Amino acid sequence: MPNLTQNRMRAPVKSKRGIGGVLRELFSYSSKLKLPSAAAFALAVAGAVLTIIGPSLLSQITDLISDALAAQIDLAAIGRIGVTLLAIYGLSAVFTYGEHFIMATVTLELSRDLRQDLSRKINRVPMGYFSRVSHGDILSRVTNDVSTLQQALANSLPSMISAAAQFIGCLIMMLVTEWRMALAAIAVTLLGFAVMAAVMLRSQKYFSARQENLSTLNGYVEEMYSGHDVVRLSRAGGKIKAAFGGMNGELYDAEWRSQFLSGVMQPLMTVVGNLGYVAVCVLGSALAMSGQISFGVIVAFILYVRLFTSPLSTLAQGMSQMQSAAAAGDHIFDFLQEEELPDETGKKEAPAQVRGEVEFDHVRFSYPDNPDKVIIRDFSAHVQPGQKVAIVGPTGAGKTTLVNLLMRFFEIDGGSIKIDGVPTSQMTRESVHNLFSMVLQDTWLFEGTVRENLVYNKTGVTDRELEEACRACGIYHFIETLPQGLDTVLDDSIAISAGQKQLLTIARAMVQDNPMLILDEATSSVDTRTEQITQRAMDRLTQHRTSFVIAHRLSTIKNADLILVLKDGDIIEQGTHDQLLAKGGFYADLYNSQFEKAAG
Repeated sequence: MPNLTQNRMRAPVKSKRGIGGVLRELFSYSSKLKLPSAAAFALAVAGAVLTIIGPSLLSQITDLISDALAAQIDLAAIGRIGVTLLAIYGLSAVFTYGEHFIMATVTLELSRDLRQDLSRKINRVPMGYFSRVSHGDILSRVTNDVSTLQQALANSLPSMISAAAQFIGCLIMMLVTEWRMALAAIAVTLLGFAVMAAVMLRSQKYFSARQENLSTLNGYVEEMYSGHDVVRLSRAGGKIKAAFGGMNGELYDAEWRSQFLSGVMQPLMTVVGNLGYVAVCVLGSALAMSGQISFGVIVAFILYVRLFTSPLSTLAQGMSQMQSAAAAGDHIFDFLQEEELPDETGKKEAPAQVRGEVEFDHVRFSYPDNPDKVIIRDFSAHVQPGQKVAIVGPTGAGKTTLVNLLMRFFEIDGGSIKIDGVPTSQMTRESVHNLFSMVLQDTWLFEGTVRENLVYNKTGVTDRELEEACRACGIYHFIETLPQGLDTVLDDSIAISAGQKQLLTIARAMVQDNPMLILDEATSSVDTRTEQITQRAMDRLTQHRTSFVIAHRLSTIKNADLILVLKDGDIIEQGTHDQLLAKGGFYADLYNSQFEKAAG
């Protein structure tokens, strides 16, 4: 788990793009975001302007009532102003609803598009990326980070736009109404801005650390629970709990600090607002007593101060959520901007009819993240159509790497690999993949029916073909015992052994019926009796197909047409089982050592 250890020790970093950078990325990413966002902005400004007009009309009502203390009240004028106020506040509510509706719709579509693009990106990044980044980290980007970004944009951005428009509008109205009282309110508000800026600068690194630590924790949980049996058998529970506790503590610390600092802003803004009320009331009373302003101006200013300072609270809360969005957006766009596999426009498809002749010509390879360590040094071999080729050797000899190169999961550093005389580098990756069926040591079944697991992306498969494949693999009797047979859903309620899973994946390869076959220790999870059944099934499966078998149990590849013995990335021996035994070399030593262990 070296990569996870490195992730756990990684120091928190600030969001590289910041809020503005993430928003620019989003607008450049999705053209659909521009027009609706402009419409939402216009509605927010219109709603804020209507809200700002209210205090001016209330000031007129106050002056009418004040003037009426010495004369008759003009109820008609008060009624007209009251109706106007109702209309203004009603329109403001409609505009606000429209603004939030537009942004909610747009951000939901944006999150849908981001998830789709992240899913497509997973299939376009080199395989080496997955050796550097845990699956849980990628999962966190697709689920948690996208949700965080969507919620922040839907909930905070409209409110922040309205708050900004309201703040600017109130500032203008206050200066027009009474500039001295406006300056007093502004002086108090500047203090609020200074506090908010200081808190934001300090809290941003903790929001970024929260997203980083959450991804690391997700990756660790995914890794540990996928190997839970090994953890329990190894009695490593204490160590796992300690490691999890450390990561959980780091996440808690980042969460606590980010939430504490963002939570401080709301009460601070309330205090600033109250100070504004005090300043307006004291200065307004002095000006009213000297006859320089009317009592209605004080009433209007009290409302203006509320409208002027409340956006600060909204902006403070919104900026906290936008900081989370910036950290999540960094994660998303970092992945979307990862280097992709080279473009294959212009490359040709694999031949429609493949005989299965494979030639390795002086192949050389080292993994991209460690170019100095050569895995395959100088590999050459020629495989005839329909041959069964076994690849054997000690751990780390390059057996699985060789198959990965044949499938073009990685690009070779030198030499060439040809299928029917055509270099695989000249074919598209997808067409190369379509030439092979594959049975791996690690079985993979998804939650679905037995039929869906067997057919998997192949159309036109009949029940008879499924039955023949299952009978050949010795799994048909097990399927008959299931509640709905082939239509039984494989989930936690169905008890299925590791060996039965392996047999199902072998049956899937039979159903796929591709011209070439790769078996990576496909009988590792079955018992001796089942291995004999499976071996006969695989013999049928490999007939008339060029097949590559990675084998650790050498007894399973005695009938191979060609055995390639790898050591340190080179072929040191090749031939049939009998030829290699007669030679008495490395293969004979391997075979005899296994035989002695079995006898013992």
